[in-house]
Parts: sequence; structure tokens; C-alpha cells
Amino acid sequence: MSEPRSAPTIGQLVLSRQLRSRREKAGLSREDAARLLRVTAATVRRMETAEVTLKVPYLQVLLPAYGVPDDEAAVFLLLTDEANKPGWWQRFHDILPDWFSGYVSLEEAARTIRAYEPHFVPGLVQTRDYAREVLTTGAVGRMTDPARIERLIALRMERQALLVRPEAPTFWAVMDETVLRRPVGSPAVMRGQIDRLLEVADLPNVTLQIAEFAAGHHPGTYSPFVLFRFDVREVPDMVYIEYLTGALYLDEVTEVTEHKEAMDRIVAQAESASRTKKLLAGFRRDL
Repeated sequence: MSEPRSAPTIGQLVLSRQLRSRREKAGLSREDAARLLRVTAATVRRMETAEVTLKVPYLQVLLPAYGVPDDEAAVFLLLTDEANKPGWWQRFHDILPDWFSGYVSLEEAARTIRAYEPHFVPGLVQTRDYAREVLTTGAVGRMTDPARIERLIALRMERQALLVRPEAPTFWAVMDETVLRRPVGSPAVMRGQIDRLLEVADLPNVTLQIAEFAAGHHPGTYSPFVLFRFDVREVPDMVYIEYLTGALYLDEVTEVTEHKEAMDRIVAQAESASRTKKLLAGFRRDL
């Protein structure tokens, strides 16, 4: 049986979609593929949706049956070996919830990340002290295991490396004024966090905006969400929505389009990036 994992890499997502495309082009059903492998159709479905790791022996049976030429099949198998290498975040599997590991995988591979956050500073730009306060007393409830908290902070800090890596993704975040008005920890923690926001706001690939109360109601006041866009054609734009005990991953075109339109309206109502820097400096002075 193919092995489940906490979250697929982007390479596994691409190859799984290509495998499905090859099957459909060959005019075979999932049941046909299942008979070839002597497994259930559900197993084939899980292979084609990247819910399980692609196994080379299975591919060696399926690719010829799908009419894939030998040279293309050899490349597919090489790419599978590469894609099956675990992502760096798998080191944190002991503390990473299954519903969030998918987010880290998408974040790592995205070309553009657009986020609306009405409650907290986005994790990609949090300081250690701010993250510790959020994890200890925030939305997920009080954590009492110091070792687990420190592991989660370490994961959050390692995620932030993507903002300064070569060919870093574009990160565009809109924060509600509430994020800065509601204190998280001591004034010193908040000052340090605002200093961090001012620092990352100067990165060429980062845009930060504040949606002030005075701007009135906007579509984002319902919930936080994140939009992902990828360079890989086979992977569609996705929306991530987190709630208290889990998350939703949306890739249906209508739902993604509605979230894009909502984000565009939020951006239009929020303060500009330059004005946001001045507001951040003002919030810091008031602490």
C-alpha cells in the first residue's frame, strides 16, 4: 500500500495530476487502473490526489498501460524519486498538525502569497516573543508544554527564511487595525513586533497594509484567509482558511475567484504601503 504522509510536496501534487491526466488520455477508468495494480479504486484516487506517496513499482505498471513512451516514463520515475524526498518541515512532524502541514508545503512552493489577517500578525513576520504569546494564550488555547511551544516557534522562524531566500515569493499582507490595537504580551513585545514589521516592510518582495477602522466594513471582516499562486501550471490557485481546530483548502475556481475579488477590495480600502509604515511608527510611539 502507498504510504500516507502529513502533506504532499509541490512535486508530488504535479506528478499526481499528471498521472491522472495520462490515465484519462488513455481512456482508462480508475477501476481499470486498480485492476492492473490489484488494489482498490480508492487507492488509485488517493494516488491521483497526492494523498499518498507515489510508488515506483506502481508507476512501472501504470505508465506503460497508459501508453507513456519509455523515455518519458523514465523521466517520470526520476521526478518521482526527487518529489518523494521529504520537505524540511517533516522534521517537525511530531508537533505539526496534519491540517497545517499542507499549508507549510504550499507556502514553501508558492510564487505569490496574499493574506488577510484580522486578529494576529501573520506568522511569516512574527517575532519569537510575539509567537510565544500567541501560542501560549492565543486562538488555539493555552499550551502548557514549554518544549512543544519552543518547537512550534522554531518551525515558525524557519518558515520565515523563505522571505529572504533567492527568488523569494511575493508576500502581500493586509492586517486589520485590531491586530495592532489589541496587545499581545507586554508593550515591549508589541514594540519588538512593530519593529519587525517595519523591517520586513522594506523588503522588495513584501507589501504590508493596515485596514483602519475608519475605512469601514470590507469583505475580509468575516474571517482570515490566504491566497496562494504557483508558477507550476498543473497546480491551481488555492485559498487557505483556518479555524479553531482545523483548516479548509479551496481550489474550486468559483470559490478562489470570489476570494481574489474580496482581497482586491480589501487592498483598495486599506492604507497604502507607505502610509502603513507611518501608522506602524505611530503605534510604536504610543506603546
